[in-house]
Amino acid sequence: MLELLFYAVPGLMLAGLAYAAYRLIRRARRIGRTWSHGLTAEARCLRMYTTTSGGGGDTSVHTTLHHVYEFRAHDGRTVRFEEANGPATVLEGDFTTVRYLPDNPQGATARPPAPGRLVGEAGCALVFLGVAGAICAGIIVLAHEAFTVSDGLMP
Repeated sequence: MLELLFYAVPGLMLAGLAYAAYRLIRRARRIGRTWSHGLTAEARCLRMYTTTSGGGGDTSVHTTLHHVYEFRAHDGRTVRFEEANGPATVLEGDFTTVRYLPDNPQGATARPPAPGRLVGEAGCALVFLGVAGAICAGIIVLAHEAFTVSDGLMP
């Protein structure tokens, strides 16, 4: 039963880390494609609000700025989308340029193109996920060696 703990928990963590890496790469590719191949439109900021996470007290509190934008796509449809961590200089009622892919206007972004920053942020996050994955894999290997040597009994 103890073996299961040392294999299943790190294994589940590895699966979660792999899924997070997949989502991170997918998001970075979508934003990069939107910046390089997307159409532009003028959008209006309809709403701006913040959310907080973290417990306070001894733990830090993280605040995320959200914007809700609305724009008219080139095909005439009105599109509304929400974006987290947008520019703090955009306030309710302001007009700004958004970029979107014609096949996915809901995936628009109001962030100005910054491919170097996107690669840097995604790269740092992937390194972090890779280190965490290596630690999980190391725990699995060490547990396997310990259980193999001791015939299932931890020393």
